Amino acid sequence: MNNIADRMAARLGAVAGVAGADTGDARPSAALRATTLALLAAVPGLPLVLSAVMPASAALPAGVALAGAGALLATAANAVRKPAPAPVRSFSEELAVTAPETVSPYDLFAGLVTLHDARGFVTAVHGRDKADVLSWMRDPIGRGYLDQIHVSDRIGFLAAIDRLRQGATRETVDIRIDRPSLGADAEQFMHMRVEMTALAGPDGALMAVVAQSHDISAEARLKGENVRRAADAESANDAKTRFLAAVSHELRTPLNAILGFSDVLSGEYFGKLENDRQREYVALIHQSGSHLLSVVNTMLDVSKIEAGRYELLTEPFVVADSVKACEQMLGLQARDKGIQLTSRVPRAVGEAVADQRAIQQILINLVGNAIKFTDRGGIVTIDAAREGKDLLLVVSDTGIGIPADKLALIGQPFMQVENEYTRKYEGTGLGLSLVKGLVALHGGSLTIQSQPGEGTVITVRIAADGSGVVSDASVRAASSTVDFPPRLASDKETVYEPSNDGKDTQDERARQKTA
Repeated sequence: MNNIADRMAARLGAVAGVAGADTGDARPSAALRATTLALLAAVPGLPLVLSAVMPASAALPAGVALAGAGALLATAANAVRKPAPAPVRSFSEELAVTAPETVSPYDLFAGLVTLHDARGFVTAVHGRDKADVLSWMRDPIGRGYLDQIHVSDRIGFLAAIDRLRQGATRETVDIRIDRPSLGADAEQFMHMRVEMTALAGPDGALMAVVAQSHDISAEARLKGENVRRAADAESANDAKTRFLAAVSHELRTPLNAILGFSDVLSGEYFGKLENDRQREYVALIHQSGSHLLSVVNTMLDVSKIEAGRYELLTEPFVVADSVKACEQMLGLQARDKGIQLTSRVPRAVGEAVADQRAIQQILINLVGNAIKFTDRGGIVTIDAAREGKDLLLVVSDTGIGIPADKLALIGQPFMQVENEYTRKYEGTGLGLSLVKGLVALHGGSLTIQSQPGEGTVITVRIAADGSGVVSDASVRAASSTVDFPPRLASDKETVYEPSNDGKDTQDERARQKTA
């Protein structure tokens, strides 16, 4: 009966003009089926009712005609009725409906997408690049994924899973995965960055982990290259420091002989020189040797600072005395060049706690540079002041100044404002580098203000009570400490005892020496 009703409803819809009602691949609507069943019931019923008021010969065709007309009218009314709107579906629902049954949404994500359980074991593998990754990776299902991770990276991966179990929502970890199926010339491990997202159950516990892995081999190669370059640069810097220390020590011995014998010649202790030209040459030898010894000492001090072997001997001293000593030492040089050298030290400055020799070296280098780069008729001034707990040492001049684009380079070893082809002022460029190192050892700061053609003002600020001094040289040098000369390492301290004959009991070096 259902099949008969469906065929009659389809035919009735076709006669009434309902679109798609005569297609054989879809059942008629429920309203059309109801109208058809009503027609089947009315065909025998209406003629019987009409036979009560008219002859049977007329009631039969009239009843059938009325039933057919009513069915057609009802079918047409259903056809023109506005259909109910289809429900609106979200993008994910639409994707789930339209996507093939064999394709998961995870297959649309880049890289390798793996689903893990709460223990980290892989339960499913997806991802747009799944085929490429699985071409060299062994089966990752179960423990297979964990077993292929580098041993040192496996702990980090499991620690990330544990953090997700403890309530974290996302984690990122870099791992290396073994790929033995590639050729012998290829790298054994593939560097992957795994971004993990936790999927929690209704009770809040970790139910699964979605991990998306990307190849970061290029980034790993760049990082390794940067590490190697940094190591090479550090090694080259250490080699330069050792070279400076070695050359400085080697040059000081002959320089002492040159200075000593030039003093003897200039003093004419073993006979008078024959003429003034010889005396002039001896004076030039002594002057050049003194200059070279100063350069060597500066190089040695810079190498000590860089190696962390420059020891500060802090003690209270009168600041005015150090400024006066610097002024007396460089006053003749300033007068010979026609420069006025002055100093201003108020009595309130008083004493400071620092390495007096280092402070004098700072002042000598700064004032020497100011005199060097100031033309005849200029002024160089040394100021000292107290600002709170800090001691300020200011050296100002009216010299050539420093361009703004060169200020950041000032203080680097062997760096000068003018290049080797255009500069007219001699020097090695180590003076300000040494000053910066000595100020840093005191825990202070150095600022430079300059205008080309107007002059330069250099301000040194250190703690007046010596609180900024770092006492441990190894802390200052950190891991770049270099011993010069090198010492033999020993696990046990060796103490040299005096001999039994008692001849060397007064010799301190023989009585107590340590290696």
